[in-house]
Amino acid sequence: MYKVDNAVIMAAGTASRFAPLSYEKPKALIEVKGEILLERQIKQLQSAGIDEIIIVVGYKKEQFMYLKEKYGVIIVENKDYLTRNNNSTINAVREYLGNTYICSSDNYFTNNPFESEVDEAYYAAVYAEGQTKEWCMTEDENGYINSVNIGGENAWYMLGHTFWTRDFSKKFLEILDRIYDLPETADLLWEAIYMKHLDELKMKIRKYGSDFIFEFDTLDELREFDTSYIDDTRSEILKNIAKVLACSEKDITDVKSFKDADNSAAGIVFNADGIQYRYNYQDQLLRRV
Repeated sequence: MYKVDNAVIMAAGTASRFAPLSYEKPKALIEVKGEILLERQIKQLQSAGIDEIIIVVGYKKEQFMYLKEKYGVIIVENKDYLTRNNNSTINAVREYLGNTYICSSDNYFTNNPFESEVDEAYYAAVYAEGQTKEWCMTEDENGYINSVNIGGENAWYMLGHTFWTRDFSKKFLEILDRIYDLPETADLLWEAIYMKHLDELKMKIRKYGSDFIFEFDTLDELREFDTSYIDDTRSEILKNIAKVLACSEKDITDVKSFKDADNSAAGIVFNADGIQYRYNYQDQLLRRV
């Protein structure tokens, strides 16, 4: 058994698919069923006896600072969050990595998945019935992950937290050091690096039921889980759009983001009363598509 040293919660990204809510505040700080998403996860970690919690921030970093005083967490800034994928978040907290939970700030756990002692390195997973576009895993006869593929059918797929042992952390950082400065590494998720080194980085699948771990990539997905968002999106952008269109917030659906030439958030497209619209953040221009 490995005594857990700490937990890292990744919260640096822009979560552009969660527009426009993520344009107004970090996705990790939205309220879900009466609780701030990130605060719920912090409290679950602390109730499991994990006192050292490191929050990695980047996008709208100033909105996270209150957490230091409220929960005693450590805030680390990832200055490369706009130019690199989450491998830069791992690099930013390298000094903290040992027997460490690596968590995504936008996960909602219906029950507390965290423990003060863990038997082996693992990645949380839920089962997909039928086809899925998620990152699917298979395991060998000893239960270790022996393949990771993007997309699959009737398979366990990555969702939620992961636990790294001290040995896993050491080996991953050694690999990261070898490839970090290569141009092709910048866009890689840390999981993409992991899947290329399964022989060196031993990890098992921790299997959960379909009602245990939730992740909301879009407003429509959040509305399915927390129905209060159907009538009240908590978004000033959508409230103003509803006024202009003389409709209710619940009439605004299928909200998707689009980006500008430099890959930053530019606006949203959505449906309202069967008509598709496009809204630009910068000029606040709303037009039919």
